[in-house]
Amino acid sequence: MIPLDQILTAKQVYIDHLGSSKKKVLQTLAEHLASDIPGLSEIDLFDQLIARERLGSTGLGQGIAVPHCRLAQVNKPIAALAHLTEAVDYESPDNEPVDLVFTLVVPEDATDEHLNLLAAVVERFNDTNRVAELRAATDANTLFQRFIASS
Repeated sequence: MIPLDQILTAKQVYIDHLGSSKKKVLQTLAEHLASDIPGLSEIDLFDQLIARERLGSTGLGQGIAVPHCRLAQVNKPIAALAHLTEAVDYESPDNEPVDLVFTLVVPEDATDEHLNLLAAVVERFNDTNRVAELRAATDANTLFQRFIASS
């Protein structure tokens, strides 16, 4: 499996207000990710993220969401991490608003890799101490370093 620090770059980590709704946050993250990948359409990426949300919310609970999709236009996994300065309703199982969002996009045929990467991300978010450290980060570089640090 590809280590998370090879799919998430410091450039794709944000502490910001990315939108006042789940849809707007996903749209903003799609724009950010697409701007770094030649040939990747932000519209296609956004459409796939929304299509996945229609299957069921990717909100995990406790203010965390892991939107993800497969996309033909990417040839390797890419990711973004955001700590939202204003939490948004995400239709999570616990009905808590979301302020931590990890977006994962993998190649269309990367089924096993997709599942393994999702498991690694969820495992990081299951560590309550790490989640508290992520929320306490005051800049994007600190957020990045805390997320990729080994447990």
